Amino acid sequence: MTSSQLLAAPLTMSAGRLGATVAALLALAGVVAGALALARPTGRLGPRTGRLGATLALGAGLVAVALGGVVVATSDSGIGTGNGRGGAYVALVVGVVALALGALTLARARRTG
Repeated sequence: MTSSQLLAAPLTMSAGRLGATVAALLALAGVVAGALALARPTGRLGPRTGRLGATLALGAGLVAVALGGVVVATSDSGIGTGNGRGGAYVALVVGVVALALGALTLARARRTG
């Protein structure tokens, strides 16, 4: 087999690309939820909105890190081959940021409440 046969087509959505994309989007949603909870601990839904956003950020970040780790562990080639490894690395980094924002918001909520 030649190296050109191992590469995925640019627009083909392989299982690795799909997993990495889902993980990265979930991590991004976790970062947004954590940032909003950190910026506005009390919202329209009451004083517990910050804790809810922090919990969502922690959950989304944890799932994103786990899914990104699975994609990295199961991909058999490097970045740029269509296995989703690049997106999985992005999901890992952004997922850790979501976890940090969620933990910071929960720590602040415990300290003030």
